[in-house]
Amino acid sequence: MHIRTFAEYVLQFIPARIYKFKVQNYEIYKHALTRKHGLEVGGPSGIFKKRNILPVYPIVKSIDGCNFSSHTVWEGRIDKMTYLEHDTECGGKQYISDATDLSIIESQLYDFVLSSHCLEHVANPLKALYEWTRVLKNDGFLLLVLPHKDKTFDHKRPVTTIDHVISDYDKCVGEDDLSHLEEILALHDLSMDKRAGDYESFRARSQQNKFNRCLHHHVFDADLVVSLMNHIKMKIVSLDFAFPYHIVCLAQKNEKDALLYNSQYIGKNAIFRKDSIFPSDKIRIAARPLVLCYE
Repeated sequence: MHIRTFAEYVLQFIPARIYKFKVQNYEIYKHALTRKHGLEVGGPSGIFKKRNILPVYPIVKSIDGCNFSSHTVWEGRIDKMTYLEHDTECGGKQYISDATDLSIIESQLYDFVLSSHCLEHVANPLKALYEWTRVLKNDGFLLLVLPHKDKTFDHKRPVTTIDHVISDYDKCVGEDDLSHLEEILALHDLSMDKRAGDYESFRARSQQNKFNRCLHHHVFDADLVVSLMNHIKMKIVSLDFAFPYHIVCLAQKNEKDALLYNSQYIGKNAIFRKDSIFPSDKIRIAARPLVLCYE
């Protein structure tokens, strides 16, 4: 990875345990999730572990897990029947099901849904989000962690528009979709993605994405996250940013108040702009307007 800032240069010499402070509004997350029962899609995730920046696992009662396959690039073979049995008070169930299809889970079952660095790997993110909110109880919480384009190997790619995401949903795009592959192969910064290998290895892996789910189909910044929460009628409770590339969003299932409350996150004076650690969040790009999409 290229060292892009002085802070990154300094932090390469500091053990991770020293600089991994909690997210700025951790007490809000703690209040929302303590001793609650939830579902994590695409985990387990290091960011939620004890002594990391968002230690959710130690405070909840239990978490069920859901992965798209019984063997993933990140977890290897998943053959256990319980989920996070050593990290939470009670071990949860392990589901094998696609992020866009949780039909094996009844509606309004969970107090919260977690997902860290998973949604960018989903070809149809709105379809996934509708499923994740379906299994939430009324007033339940959705906690998303997503990679900001400014500090990832996606930094050369344009941020995905909300209209594009809506179009993917309307067209019922499946998880075998490779419509972004040409752009990814041209603009993916391999110097920041050593695990991908050289160009030919990366291309070969990408062509098998249906089976490995390594591609980032869509590219995120804070504005897109806000637009997504507006579209699925989730009230944003907190929007945080964490080094080196995390967008952290806590939203509540609250259709009645979402539109009014989320207005403070919209436009050039959105409250998150002064707190974001990512340069492109500081100035809203006029060519990429936010849209409030209520059906």
